[in-house]
Amino acid sequence: MKEKVLNNKKNGMPMLLLFTALYLAAIALVIVSGIQLDAGRIGFVPLMILGILWLLVGWVPFCGLKVLKPQEALVLTLFGKYIGSLKEDGFYFVNPFCVAVNPAAKTKLNQSGDVDAGSGSALLNAALSKNAEAAAEMPSKKISLKAMTLSNSRQKINDCLGNPVEIGIAVIWKVTDTAKAVFHVDNFKEYLSLQCDSAVRNIVRIYPYDVAPGVDTTGDGVADEGSLRGSSELVAQRIRDEIQQKVEDAGIEIIEARITYLAYAPEIAAVMLQRQQASAIIDARKMIVDGAVGMVEMALERLSENHTVELDEERKAAMVSNLLVVLCGNRDAQPVVNSGSLY
Repeated sequence: MKEKVLNNKKNGMPMLLLFTALYLAAIALVIVSGIQLDAGRIGFVPLMILGILWLLVGWVPFCGLKVLKPQEALVLTLFGKYIGSLKEDGFYFVNPFCVAVNPAAKTKLNQSGDVDAGSGSALLNAALSKNAEAAAEMPSKKISLKAMTLSNSRQKINDCLGNPVEIGIAVIWKVTDTAKAVFHVDNFKEYLSLQCDSAVRNIVRIYPYDVAPGVDTTGDGVADEGSLRGSSELVAQRIRDEIQQKVEDAGIEIIEARITYLAYAPEIAAVMLQRQQASAIIDARKMIVDGAVGMVEMALERLSENHTVELDEERKAAMVSNLLVVLCGNRDAQPVVNSGSLY
């Protein structure tokens, strides 16, 4: 299905004035004909009938008047046949029997333009819900061409190591081809939401949550340091590309995809926290030991250079042991004063 944009229908205002004038003329014709018939002039009967007929059917042409605001579109069909789309803002007149088609008009997703504003008082929320119910009874058939933000619910997915993680994404998208969006898929909003869920699962299971040895995330057969936490930009780009491939036939363009939430699943979060803490403690201990050994070596070298004291190997070993205990201990050392001789 190829989109056909109707640009030659921006004659709504002249047609509105014409139909209004004809309707007023029909009213005047009925009134004048009635007066003349009361006067016994039978020749005004056809004019009376014509005026009454126009009053009965004169409202039909008004159904062909369409108003579009910027970044809105209407997909029109005539007796089931696609005749074109209105995509520019303006006042249009089309065939009164044309029907606007938008199968996703009643679909409400967790996205901009489809949800009420966040928090508020109970009275305000009640009023908004009543207005939403009233608006739901007559959904608009217009298709928004604006950039929309879809925020799907968080998903629990196993990463490449089998660890369950929770992830949420926000996808910025817009409709670029109204004919494909309406006629190629049943409901383009639901279709997009399902493709987002599928793409997230396909990409997340390729990566580990943290950098892991021996894991190939690029598919080139070489282990790399890709991870969900450390390569979030790359992961989001791959998710965006995956979604774009799936929704190309639906006339949708994916502008950007972003990871909005990433964490281990609750059932494994505590264990992984202990693992991270243990790793951090080990790294800190390594740094402390490296620093302590350097300080001990420096102390022995300075003592030897200045000939402050001569120590044999046994005394050096005892000094190294004492210094390492002092420098690597978790608590402050308690000094012991030796009042005797060195030996």
